[in-house]
Amino acid sequence: ALVPAVAQLQQSLGIVSEKVAKIEKTVTETQKTVEAVKKSTDTVAQKTDQIASAQQQQTAQGAETQKAVEAVKQTADTLAAGQKQQQAQAEKLQATTEQIAASIDTIAKGFAQLAAQGGAIADPKRPDEFYHNARVYELAGDMLNARRAYLAFAGFDVDAIDPYTRFATLLRVQDGKAGAREVFGQLAEKAKAPSIKLVHLLQFDDAQRLGKLNAFISANPDYAPAYFLEAQEFSEDRLGSQTLADKRSEAQALTKFVSYEKDGGLLKYFVDQRELADWLDRSRTRLAALGDVLDPSRFVPTLTPTRSNAGWSMTISLPEPATAISWRLGDSGPFTDTGLMAMNDQRTGKPMPNPSFELPDSTAATNIGIKYLDIRGRETGPFDIRFDPDSALQQGNKQILDQFWTSWIAFDASGNQGLVYFTQMLSFRCAIKEVRYSLNDTALDKELKMPPCDAKDPYAIPADYQPYFKVKDDVTSMAVQVTYTDGTKSPVREYKRQ
Repeated sequence: ALVPAVAQLQQSLGIVSEKVAKIEKTVTETQKTVEAVKKSTDTVAQKTDQIASAQQQQTAQGAETQKAVEAVKQTADTLAAGQKQQQAQAEKLQATTEQIAASIDTIAKGFAQLAAQGGAIADPKRPDEFYHNARVYELAGDMLNARRAYLAFAGFDVDAIDPYTRFATLLRVQDGKAGAREVFGQLAEKAKAPSIKLVHLLQFDDAQRLGKLNAFISANPDYAPAYFLEAQEFSEDRLGSQTLADKRSEAQALTKFVSYEKDGGLLKYFVDQRELADWLDRSRTRLAALGDVLDPSRFVPTLTPTRSNAGWSMTISLPEPATAISWRLGDSGPFTDTGLMAMNDQRTGKPMPNPSFELPDSTAATNIGIKYLDIRGRETGPFDIRFDPDSALQQGNKQILDQFWTSWIAFDASGNQGLVYFTQMLSFRCAIKEVRYSLNDTALDKELKMPPCDAKDPYAIPADYQPYFKVKDDVTSMAVQVTYTDGTKSPVREYKRQ
């Protein structure tokens, strides 16, 4: 009975152990579940924090965006206000400009009336009265009172050019250029009128004056009187002798000045209209004298190629005196100076540059660049000139044949009775396409056959060719006409047998 009981007890213990194992497993799984739930809870909490942070960031960004929108609106309002202010200023400036123009017109009319009356004004008050008095005193030789009247006129800050140029002339005579520069320097510091500043810079010396004048024109490109004054800087009166560059600069400035005459555009710069008329007359006279100097095709160097048995001699012809000449074969590379000759150029007082250079007979068709220094040392060019050796040879030979046509034919030369020589035509045959002739009339019914041109040795007569033919004693004349390689024909030339 004990054994079955033990067996039953063991069985019960096994069941209990199995249940305990299940309980432990359940506890373990429950613990894992709890940990998973905790982890999920932590994740949810973290997500919640992130969402809250994002919401806070969005709220902050929204506030910043609102501020930016308000700032843009404020900027737009400011710009709109600025535009209105600029518009108002522009309208005010336009009105001021019109008022100034009107006032100058009034001053000019008043001055004209006073000039017609003559005599000084006892108690001047207006600018036209002071300018009138200045002119009257100046004419009478009373330079002290003239000076006072000019200074009084300048005190009105009238933007008219002629009173100040006249005042500057008086000052230069009285005090020299330095004195005039000092007086106008003081006026220019206080003045707003561009005319005073313009006349001030004219009191400087040469290169400094031109530099200041160019700066003034750059800052005031529509101030018409400046162009007339600029032209004087390049004039023959100022320079003594002009280069082409000087003439072009003078012509350009005068052309610009005269262009403002349209619709009375120059009247507003002058109190004395007689001064304006004088400026215009001088401008037109000089432009007529300068002619077509602004045409770039009229004043370029030329090359005259001359072929010899040794090669090419290139002679340069320049449109003005030069102090140096250089050339280049092709479109790139360094230039070669032609050097100087052993004589002075009377126009420049300096050694004359060599006007020629040599090229080998093998030179192919190409561009030749030419540049030079004018009498002021300014470089002009380069100019690209086309060189075609075949065309140059033909044109050179044609020129000689045309110039010395009396030597085409020679009857009975050197005592060779009954022979007609045509040696010259033969020597320059590279320009000849055909020679027609006739004897005792002008029918031109015969052809004089020529050997082909030898470009390598163009003037040589082939050894197997005779430069003459026989004629009978009854031949008294010969008519000849040459057709050149360029298609042109010479006149019919007649030669009498002596």
